[in-house]
Amino acid sequence: YAELERLGRQMHEAGYVPNTKMVLHDVEEHRKEKILFHHSEKLAIAFGLISTPHGTPLSVIKNLRVCDDCHTATKFISEIVGREIVVRDAKRYHHFKDGLCSCGDYW
Repeated sequence: YAELERLGRQMHEAGYVPNTKMVLHDVEEHRKEKILFHHSEKLAIAFGLISTPHGTPLSVIKNLRVCDDCHTATKFISEIVGREIVVRDAKRYHHFKDGLCSCGDYW
C-alpha cells in the first residue's frame, strides 16, 4: 500500500481529482475517495510497479469494466511513472502511455 500512497500524492500534485460520483455508498466525501483509491486495478498497478523493472510495460487484466475514476487515474499514473500500462477490461484493451489512452476516452 505504500507505493499506492506515494502514487496518490504524486497524482494529486499533478492535478488528479477523484470522481466520487461513482461511489454509491452514503458516506462522507473523504471516505468515498478512500474507497475509490483502493480499487483492484490501482492496487494491481502499484504492485506491478514495485515488482517489475522500470521501463517495462505493465499488463492488468480484469473481468469487469474499468470505472471512470480508475481510467483517469491510470492516465495520470502512466504519465507520472513514464511506463506503458495495458488494462484489459470486459470490453476492450486500454493502452495508457504518457497520460493518454488508446481508446481516446471513448469506452
